Amino acid sequence: MLEAMGIRLWGPADEVATEPKPPVAPPASKLSAGNRGASASRAGVDFARTARGDSPASPRSAGAGAPDVPAAWQALADEAASCTRCALCAGRTRAVFDTGHRQADWMIVGDAPEADDDRAAEPFAGRTGRLLDNMLAVLRLGRSAAPRLTPVYLTHAVKCHPPGSRGPEDGELAACETFLRRQVELVQPRVILALGRVAAQALLGRAEPIGRLRGQVHRYAGVPVVATHHPLFLLRQPEAKAEAWDDLCLALETVTVSSDT
Repeated sequence: MLEAMGIRLWGPADEVATEPKPPVAPPASKLSAGNRGASASRAGVDFARTARGDSPASPRSAGAGAPDVPAAWQALADEAASCTRCALCAGRTRAVFDTGHRQADWMIVGDAPEADDDRAAEPFAGRTGRLLDNMLAVLRLGRSAAPRLTPVYLTHAVKCHPPGSRGPEDGELAACETFLRRQVELVQPRVILALGRVAAQALLGRAEPIGRLRGQVHRYAGVPVVATHHPLFLLRQPEAKAEAWDDLCLALETVTVSSDT
């Protein structure tokens, strides 16, 4: 699992080359928060459920009163596409609204669209997206309903690509706050994974570094939020992938506990 995220695995070459197998969870008494081995073991519990076909992270059905939900999504996407609330609208190719399953248990929020996202009109369309896809695949998650992958929902805190790939400014975050809030209300996720400082700031209202926010469960509109490093940061600082793995396991545990209660 760690190898799929690019974390170096030490051992005989024939062991590393084999396909990773779902880990076996040790007794609960041996699990401890903040321990990487414990985090991987927590994930192993969910891997076992996925293999049986009863993953707790499967998308929810629309349920009663749902016919108006597609209309609400379309209205929100149209509003974002024509938005002129801040200066970012002048330089965008198009608004980058979302991708994935709109009733997923996992909602993943990035900072702002990159140039690749702006061209493709899809969040995480470039190399950061490829790394993110690998990270999610370790947990049997993906942006599409591929075999053995449970779909997730992806969006950005800001819907337009900032010029020069700079970070979004506070006013630009504020201009998009309504879109992000409505997306959370419509998706009703069991956990939100905030990728990067800007995404965490948009959700938590705190401009602290990720290092101070990660490793704990926060709340946004009553939904658990786990903050972790942005994939772009992980490409530049690959040694931080181990911390991102811990955060993914914390988010997985949060979804599992939510599903069991």
